[in-house]
Amino acid sequence: MKLADAVEGTEYTISKVNTEDEELNAFLFSLGCFSGEHITVVSKKKGGLVVSIKDGRYNIDRLLSDAIEV
Repeated sequence: MKLADAVEGTEYTISKVNTEDEELNAFLFSLGCFSGEHITVVSKKKGGLVVSIKDGRYNIDRLLSDAIEV
């Protein structure tokens, strides 16, 4: 399931980061977004999602959320 389809407030484990763009992949990795890591959708906004990864909260757009599979 793509992260954009996740339920708010539920913790998920990232199964795959599905992107062929190395720059995008490196950016997600720098946020702590990689296979096996836990991620929680804090809220859904019109343009994207607010997610919690490790000790940080990030606002990501639909392009990024579509690349993350949980």
